[in-house]
Amino acid sequence: MKYFLTFFTVFLFKFGFAQKQYPQDYFNPPLKIPIILSGTFGELRSNHFHSGVDIKTLGKEGIPIFAPADGFVYRIKVAQFGFGKALYINHPNGYTTVYAHLRRFSPEIQEYVKSVQYQKEQYATGNLFPKPERFPVKKGDLIGYTGDTGSSGGPHLHYEIRDTKTEHIINPMFFGLLPVDTKAPTIKKLMVFPLSDNARINNSATKTTLELRNKGNNQYITNKITASGTIGFGVNVFDRLDGALNKNGIYSLEMKLNGTRVYYHDLETFSFAESKYINLLIDYKHYTKFRRRFQKTHKVDENRLSIYEDLVNNGKIDIEDRYTYHVEIIAKDFKGNTSSISIPIEGIQSNSLFTKKDTTSFKIKANDFHKFKQENVTIAFPKNTFYKDCFLDFTVKNDTAKIHEPVIPLDKRYTLTFFTQHLTEKEKQQVYIAKINRNRSRYTSTKKKLDKVYTTTKSLGTYTLKFDSIPPTAKLYNFKNNQWVSQLKKLKVKIRDKESGIKNYRATIDNDWVLMEYNHKKGILSYDFSDKKLVGSKHLFKLVVSDNVGNTKIISATFFRK
Repeated sequence: MKYFLTFFTVFLFKFGFAQKQYPQDYFNPPLKIPIILSGTFGELRSNHFHSGVDIKTLGKEGIPIFAPADGFVYRIKVAQFGFGKALYINHPNGYTTVYAHLRRFSPEIQEYVKSVQYQKEQYATGNLFPKPERFPVKKGDLIGYTGDTGSSGGPHLHYEIRDTKTEHIINPMFFGLLPVDTKAPTIKKLMVFPLSDNARINNSATKTTLELRNKGNNQYITNKITASGTIGFGVNVFDRLDGALNKNGIYSLEMKLNGTRVYYHDLETFSFAESKYINLLIDYKHYTKFRRRFQKTHKVDENRLSIYEDLVNNGKIDIEDRYTYHVEIIAKDFKGNTSSISIPIEGIQSNSLFTKKDTTSFKIKANDFHKFKQENVTIAFPKNTFYKDCFLDFTVKNDTAKIHEPVIPLDKRYTLTFFTQHLTEKEKQQVYIAKINRNRSRYTSTKKKLDKVYTTTKSLGTYTLKFDSIPPTAKLYNFKNNQWVSQLKKLKVKIRDKESGIKNYRATIDNDWVLMEYNHKKGILSYDFSDKKLVGSKHLFKLVVSDNVGNTKIISATFFRK
């Protein structure tokens, strides 16, 4: 009886009250403009789920952000990439709200952050944790302004709600942030996968894309397929909200077999630690080749995502000879707008030959450490870098290492080392590791030690040694040498590096360090004259810019200002 009551209580909590446990009227929207989203919670991104919602800001920066509830500023961070300028507020109800890609903070917070930047003489602050009494906020207080800092693709506000204690991220729509949405998800393509050695789909042992016929009212149907063995499905689907053309993520995906639910997941909440398993939710190999994500309606054994419910055989379907099956896949957005696919299946035993398994040169056992060497290159994989056992290609030619294809997702970073005894001392100074992707090379964080260079990465693929002997360029942007600049609010310089990329910069006025913010998308450094009062009218500006192998460019200019 005790077991029954405990089970009943858990059942009610999870399935009866899951959507009622969050306060609906506690948080106001953080912006006083119509809430239109360019990104939804849990949206599929590269190697992670989107951890918040992206609120459109009328295509511009500088829109005031207001505290949605009482609390205190718990954390502040300024970084060149990632969230850029970000603010975290703890609230007494046990939740934390997060605001990212800000242009600037409220005046008192901005003053505090700049004091830290000038003390450290650097733009990036790292994590700052002011005391709770330093920046208390009341509901409706100004806390900052929207922007486009960090790894942002345009002006918007990234907004999150987290459980303060666990830091699990929760869909803000559960707290009453509800944009207008009357549109059902759009299902673009459907894929069926053979999941066992004896599986066949229309007499083929390879995954197959199925044609969809639109029956109207967001309902689709496929032609009848024949199958045998164990199979699974995946869909390419997106959602649009009213007032925006952005292709957003869906909220839930469900599959029924002969009317019974056998697969379900939704994006109510998840943890940062599990976000990487997105690469096991999607057909990762297809995505890396064609940049199109298919969400699987079956769960692979290595996938530790907590988003699943009601799984029967992990969503894998065992097809028996001479039986018929009906599969329905249902995609919904948060408002419940629904699209579905109907798939008739007939079980027919296949007589086709088994396919040959991959047995390329280097065998990986996922639970073991592996180190391989070819010519002047070694690769070292820690235990459990791979999710399952596999085989790898690994070849080296002319200081270029091809480590399989980047079609296998990795759980950890591995170390790639090039030995450089054959290089001259000058070449050793100029060398760096670059990844080649679609005939373009890109600098990969490179460390040097004696006669070797190395990097750590979570991506397979082709890497090569490149050399950078050219210093960055730096040009005065909105002023000239010996110019009066009394009317300017900011001093701007344009910088660029074609090879290894900009690593750092340092600016001074009259030999005193000054803060210059770097817009890496435009290559513009900006100094705000309001930061400090300059003494006198004649001033010497100096800038030192370095790239990732140490090439340096120095420019200086005299300016006059009243």
